[in-house]
Amino acid sequence: MEKPNILLGRIDNRLVHGQVGVSWTNYLGANLIIVADDEVAQNEIQQEIMEMVAMTSSADIRFFSIQDTIDLIWNAAPEQKIFIITKTPKEMRALIDNNVPIEQVNVGNMHFSEGKRQISQKVFVDDEDMENLHAMQEKGVRVYIQEIPGKLEEALK
Repeated sequence: MEKPNILLGRIDNRLVHGQVGVSWTNYLGANLIIVADDEVAQNEIQQEIMEMVAMTSSADIRFFSIQDTIDLIWNAAPEQKIFIITKTPKEMRALIDNNVPIEQVNVGNMHFSEGKRQISQKVFVDDEDMENLHAMQEKGVRVYIQEIPGKLEEALK
């Protein structure tokens, strides 16, 4: 079984929007966006909105639950250049902990909510988020903060 061609994992609580669906997808040369999210996998309205954004980059888009992503990723065709997006570090870690071969994780946007602290301009975390991010690093995954392509990356602290 050939290893799937995963270009990047991104954590962004907005999932697919202009930055992801156009800027990042084109920058990476991705031709398939996988949204790994249990809620969105069941929500056709959210899927339709994200499909419209993905169409502007000519990439295909699929919506899978976390478990379906784990179960199906190894069926990817060699020509698929995959960009995986989750809302939270917990979801991305679940993929990595279950043998989804993601080598790099870009943290884009994690909005403020009660109990979260700011670690960069657009990233707010709590202790569980940091535990999950550091656990990915301990597995050898490169984890960094970068809002848009071309903007300087920030190391995860």
